[in-house]
Amino acid sequence: MYKNFYGLKENPFNATSDPHFLYLSKRHKEALSSLVYGINERKGFIEITGEIGTGKTTLCRALLNELDAKTKTAFILNPRLSEMQLVRAVIEDFGIMVKRNSKIEMIKALNEFLIKQLSAGNNVVLIIDESQNLKNNILEEIRLLSNLETEKEKLFQIVLVGQPELKQKLASPDLVQLKQRISIRYHILPLERHEISAYLQHRLHVAGGHGDILFDDSAIDEIYEYSKGVPRLINIVSDRAMLLGYVQEIRTFDSDIIKRAVAEIENLVLQQ
Repeated sequence: MYKNFYGLKENPFNATSDPHFLYLSKRHKEALSSLVYGINERKGFIEITGEIGTGKTTLCRALLNELDAKTKTAFILNPRLSEMQLVRAVIEDFGIMVKRNSKIEMIKALNEFLIKQLSAGNNVVLIIDESQNLKNNILEEIRLLSNLETEKEKLFQIVLVGQPELKQKLASPDLVQLKQRISIRYHILPLERHEISAYLQHRLHVAGGHGDILFDDSAIDEIYEYSKGVPRLINIVSDRAMLLGYVQEIRTFDSDIIKRAVAEIENLVLQQ
């Protein structure tokens, strides 16, 4: 609604996980570096956690753009699957064809695929988002899949991405063998207050902004107070503020308009 008024090509504060809008804060850079290192060095299991809305899924999509053509990937977004459904989802995402739809046949086909990729000098990565929702028996199945390896190398790398509950789940006595296999862990924290201005300007620039839309220090303070640095909440309040700014035909945002935006958001939540 406000794109034309501000001369933007896209909505800068959409809630979608678009990697082009990813702002690489210090912690997001560290998380991405940990992922790339763990994959390239064939470290096996990698665990990435973070609170809701901290950009985990967006980071994973950015990771897919970072990896070269010699790295084959599968990205599972819906982990609420049975053991059979999970194995099927993995081989389908890798583009593996099977003659019979049985678990034994699918595991055999996956193993052959992994060996073929290793022979070709390729790497293979499985990323599972929202892993905190995986049941313990499914996590154990994933551990068993990781047994597909040679004497010297991991045939594929498995990235478990989830909310902090994932760490608690992996601490279960039932999953001690899986926890011991995780070689790299990183927890993504929200943005710090001083990063918010750069975050906003980054998203506005990607959306086609020309630097004439400004959030002053008082606005940044209010955004941080509301969001506590969580990118998803920053997007929600900034989007509402932009809509209010469009109605008032303003290009500089202060604390008053952010407070109004927060009040409208809270009112909408109460009405739901």
